[in-house]
Amino acid sequence: MTDILIVEDNKELAELLCDFLRAENYTVSVAASGEKALSLYEKYGAKLVVLDIMLPGIDGFTVCKKIREESNTPIIIVSAKSDKDDKLNGLILGADDYIEKPYDIDIMLAKIAGIFKRRYALDELIDGSLRVNKESRTVYKNNALIEMTAKEYELLVLFLENKGKTLSKEYIFNQIWGSDSFSEQQTLTVHIKWLRQKIEDDTKNPQIIKTVWGVGYKYESVQ
Repeated sequence: MTDILIVEDNKELAELLCDFLRAENYTVSVAASGEKALSLYEKYGAKLVVLDIMLPGIDGFTVCKKIREESNTPIIIVSAKSDKDDKLNGLILGADDYIEKPYDIDIMLAKIAGIFKRRYALDELIDGSLRVNKESRTVYKNNALIEMTAKEYELLVLFLENKGKTLSKEYIFNQIWGSDSFSEQQTLTVHIKWLRQKIEDDTKNPQIIKTVWGVGYKYESVQ
């Protein structure tokens, strides 16, 4: 699923917002018409729609109405139409917010971040360039999907939920494999090695998952 679908026929504005959002590690799709927006939404879905009103073909109000008929995906209407009736219409159709153009990019980013925090905080773990979607059990680094085994994924989630804490090998092993597992703790060492290969920039000098000698491991936030 795409994080954000931008529906905007002004190419320059769409590209600018897209660049800022991708710099914040969101996955972004762009549609320049209402028909394209509905096609992309039906095919890929989106966690948030940033929607212009004045579009070629189907207008933004119609797009908003159709999306709202099938989902409660957050929708931010962004438009140069500033009449009270337009704002009321957008909100009545189910938009979560209505922002007038031109807008301050920092305010837009803050509004988007607020929606993601309120709506999706329980489903995602984000640390720098790393993003874990707990619902789909997928991991991204710099917006690129990282293939992981079930145990590697569970290890990463455990570390992300305990950032900055030193976790003993016994604790990690029991959490991931279970205290009654027939596996040996050497299995943990191997899986840590594999996980580092996928998320560290330099596996010979790991900066994210650090070894605490004689105890276990500690996850340091991505810079």
